[in-house]
Amino acid sequence: MTEICFVTSNNNKIKEVQSLIKNQKLISLKDLNFNREIKETENTIKKNAFIKANFIFNKYGVNCFSDDSGLQVDVLDNQPGVRSARYAGENASSNDNVDLLLENLKDIKDRRAKFITFICLIINSDVKFFEGMIRGNITHSRRGDNGFGYDPIFVPDGYKKTFAEMPFEYKNSISHRAIATKKLIKYLNSLN
Repeated sequence: MTEICFVTSNNNKIKEVQSLIKNQKLISLKDLNFNREIKETENTIKKNAFIKANFIFNKYGVNCFSDDSGLQVDVLDNQPGVRSARYAGENASSNDNVDLLLENLKDIKDRRAKFITFICLIINSDVKFFEGMIRGNITHSRRGDNGFGYDPIFVPDGYKKTFAEMPFEYKNSISHRAIATKKLIKYLNSLN
């Protein structure tokens, strides 16, 4: 079983991705005794995924992957986008971000949006990217207690429930992160 580091300190992401990866031993930043924040200074989700993986690969010399995700609302010129985790400010909570987004969409009928994930994989200095995207709509209020971030206000196309109303395992099988992770897994399995 190959060991690979998932470059995140978000336990929800680790749990979500570990449930999808079967043939890899997933280690986290905690396993590397790394507890600092890696600044996401780029202006795209893809470039921020690269920053994180590249930092850990260069510092520890371990094969690794990182992801960056964002919610893009069509009518808001794809905001919050790259600033999804900091939409309401640098120290904002997920609730603060959701509150601001709902406020900004208060009188707007067109609530089309998409979740995007990029995964950056670095193995032996070789860099690969995997993208996942799912379209849907933003609700008018929070619904559901599962998930995290914007999950309580995002209903994917073809469904009536928000991500937060879906069972954890089911949401994991259809989410933007799941789509990108499945591409990652397919690639990793092709190496064995």
